[in-house]
Amino acid sequence: MPHAFNPARSLDLICLGRVAVDLYSEQLGSRLEDVSRFARYLGGSSGNVAYGSARLGLRSAMLSRVGDEQMGRFVREELSRAGVDVSALQTDPERHTGLVLLALKDRDSFPLLFYRRDCADMAIDADAIDPAYIASARALAITGTHLSTAITQRACRKALDAAADHGVKRVLDIDYRPVLWGLTQPGDGETRFVADAEVTRHLQQWLGAFDLIVGTEEEFHIAGGSTDTLTALRAVRERSAATLVCKLGAQGCVVMEGAIPERIEDGILVAGVEVEVLNVLGAGDAFMSGLLRGWLDGQTWETCATYANACGALVVSRHGCAPAMPTAEELFDYLARRESLPRPDLDPRLNHLHRVTTRTPRAWPQVCGLAFDHRRQLSEMARETHADPTRLPQLKRLLVAAAASGAERAGLETPAILVDDVLGQDALNDASGRQWWIGRPVELPGSRPLRFQHGDDLGRCLRHWPREHIIKCLVFYHPDDPLTLRLDQEARLQQLYQAACDVDLELLIEIIPPDDLPDDDATLARSLTRLYHLGIRPDWWKLPPMSEAAWQAVGAVIETQDPHCRGVVLLGLDAPMETMKAGFAVAASHRWCKGFTVGRTLFARASRAWLSGHIDDAELVAQVATNYAELIQAWRTLRAPLTPAEATP
Repeated sequence: MPHAFNPARSLDLICLGRVAVDLYSEQLGSRLEDVSRFARYLGGSSGNVAYGSARLGLRSAMLSRVGDEQMGRFVREELSRAGVDVSALQTDPERHTGLVLLALKDRDSFPLLFYRRDCADMAIDADAIDPAYIASARALAITGTHLSTAITQRACRKALDAAADHGVKRVLDIDYRPVLWGLTQPGDGETRFVADAEVTRHLQQWLGAFDLIVGTEEEFHIAGGSTDTLTALRAVRERSAATLVCKLGAQGCVVMEGAIPERIEDGILVAGVEVEVLNVLGAGDAFMSGLLRGWLDGQTWETCATYANACGALVVSRHGCAPAMPTAEELFDYLARRESLPRPDLDPRLNHLHRVTTRTPRAWPQVCGLAFDHRRQLSEMARETHADPTRLPQLKRLLVAAAASGAERAGLETPAILVDDVLGQDALNDASGRQWWIGRPVELPGSRPLRFQHGDDLGRCLRHWPREHIIKCLVFYHPDDPLTLRLDQEARLQQLYQAACDVDLELLIEIIPPDDLPDDDATLARSLTRLYHLGIRPDWWKLPPMSEAAWQAVGAVIETQDPHCRGVVLLGLDAPMETMKAGFAVAASHRWCKGFTVGRTLFARASRAWLSGHIDDAELVAQVATNYAELIQAWRTLRAPLTPAEATP
């Protein structure tokens, strides 16, 4: 049975070891020499385990070191986004964060190139490790790579001693990479096993310090000094009373407590799940994350291993390591259906769960947005005022400043904006990187049937967007549209939704019923239902103000079809301020409504005056900021009666 743990600890797990940046080939089947594009992910075995276990609901922490540069900040921020505590993640003023370049050549070949010579995570400062911090956790997990140098050994020894003093369970992931022990050429990061008596002798000095030791058969071979698995396991047992978990690839794993049996299958053997393999890299880290989730929850070894095998199976079917890690909800959904899912990467339900449960943990309890993604309307305004249209990009930059000022006046921590990349690219650049809610349109203004601003090659367009940008698409849609028109528009929305999933960007669909068709309290609910039935599940909806009955119907559809939806924001349609406030009065009582993104109501009059030369930049910013702050306050006043449980779906 798994160990009993002290529940009175603020952390479940501290991971000490490798944390780096993975650059994954986006071309499948290419040699590393031929790769032209890479995707950047969090990497390093300890970093992956901290990240993966946090996704599974553990209170995980990272104890390592990164460079004082952009990649180090990426690692720190990526871990934080997953909920990992990074308060003990040190910053090295001189060394760089480690990098790994990886290719997916075929089912059995995964070329790796490590850029880790004198990197930051191999220079953990032992003096900076606080024993009280180690004592705040229930378990400490260390990777074998960090037993390979004098500097990292010192850090491991201090952490392990503190763990022993305070009853913290100690875990070793053998994590044997011959290249990191200097046993292969620098370009041969793919080789997983090279026998070496000195490495075996060195590892064996540490084995007695652990309560749980996890590795593949090859990793136990190096730890035990024999290429016969049972012989190696017995050699490890001579030096350690730890529970041993030996990974057997697609066959699953075996757990051994006490004496090593005559046959490996006489241990606690838990079969794996067969899936189509895309990428084995990261599977071991996913396995460890699942195992520790069960172990720290006090589950039986059979259950722990079941979690571990399932997590590994999910990751081998996907691109990347850290981003492929499942959440708890996703894991349990997969476990309930795993026998029928040889290709979990192709299962729509599982893919949707992965997408929505791995989004940034930011809840966005409210979105109070200034929308100025208008292209056609502002171009018309410039013509009407005889203004130079080349001034419009500057107008949009001023509206960014107005959003910041209005939010500050209203005490709103996070402004929200909608802005385009046709007239507003400079404005987008000004707003990006500030943790704002940013929506960015893709529709061709006024198109019905729906067409896209930059053509149908959405992948080419969207892959250049920052990941913080939310795709916004306005469609004039009615469920009773003529069949040809409706199918055309639905096909475009399906194309857009798939593209959003492919590039991992959030999607907002704005629906405005056309004026030439009857509109009643069921129209919008029927529209959402139709799109959900087509498999379109946007992160956000943007809808016009509705009656109480219409809100009830829309809320019921979202609740039934996609309870992970971020919510609904209200649109403005150039309505007067008082009309908008009246619409708020109905919407604010519905938990699925998160706020508004309103445009011309707030900026039209001031923008017209600015284009006409009647007011200057400062006055434009002041007028729009005042309007924006007034609408924020109106929304928040009406929203205040909702409890946190009511406000968050």
